[in-house]
Amino acid sequence: MSRRHEFLALVLDQMAALGAISARAMFGGHGLYCNGLFIAIVTGDKLYFKADAKSQPRFETRGLPRFQYQARGKTVQLLYYEAPPEVYEDTQAMLDWGQLALAAAVRARQPARRKPH
Repeated sequence: MSRRHEFLALVLDQMAALGAISARAMFGGHGLYCNGLFIAIVTGDKLYFKADAKSQPRFETRGLPRFQYQARGKTVQLLYYEAPPEVYEDTQAMLDWGQLALAAAVRARQPARRKPH
């Protein structure tokens, strides 16, 4: 098994308590889904969790870098942040950060509220 696949297998194993976790190839890496919701990206040996306006400050307070890639000569950043190092050693930390990402994914699926006229 390659190092890439070992890393993905480790992440999937540690996230299993969140719900039904699956991986789909994308971006030269994998998108991770929990109960059908896109919650994380694995590329190389890095894990990035989904964030939104509500959870973003927690990632930024830790100084965690955002997921980015190059497209047509420009850097594109997505609202996914690199996982803190402790998630790989501490299953509870993985679950805590995974739940934060899952909550962001759930909020993203909710229809936008309309402002009253």
